[in-house]
Amino acid sequence: MRRLTPMGVMILALLREGDMHPYEMVRLMRVRRDDRLLTITNGTLYHTVARLQRAGLIDEVGSDREGNRPERTTYSLTDTGRDTLVTWLRSELSTIDHPAEFRIALAEAHNLERGDVLQSLRSRRAALDEEHVSHRDGLIGARRDGAPEQVLVEYERQEVLLEAELHWIDALIARLEAEALPWGPAAFPNSDRYRAQRKAAQQ
Repeated sequence: MRRLTPMGVMILALLREGDMHPYEMVRLMRVRRDDRLLTITNGTLYHTVARLQRAGLIDEVGSDREGNRPERTTYSLTDTGRDTLVTWLRSELSTIDHPAEFRIALAEAHNLERGDVLQSLRSRRAALDEEHVSHRDGLIGARRDGAPEQVLVEYERQEVLLEAELHWIDALIARLEAEALPWGPAAFPNSDRYRAQRKAAQQ
């Protein structure tokens, strides 16, 4: 597998929490409203599971059948899958060239340790700051050269968005540095709500 799709990243991240069958994966994605980030269909998920298994990123660990339900195969994350997920998250968190991938990486950033996230976000912040300065100076230059304001509205919007993201990322970095935000792969699995969600998704 040369590259991970958003669905592939989500599946690897779910299996970082524990072994699961595809039906549980779909239900957890929907409970967590992951459909805001990608289209979730059974067909796409099962196809992606098969691709991940062929690539050696996940592996079957058992199957079961209850009552009249179809047989369900349970999958586990391999060491290669874990390393691939971590590498992908670090890369996409730190760069500004892939906005759609960044949203997925941010949603799954809790699969990285706090120090990894801080390092990646600081790299992203530096790139954002450079782009913001370039965009701001370009806008100033365009106005100085007499470009009509009506052709600069998109330019203006992007400059404002870049500035807002810099404020947001500074706040997130500060929260992580102060350890005001629980973080890491083991930061939430012991909560009653988390256990209830997992149990409900397994039904």
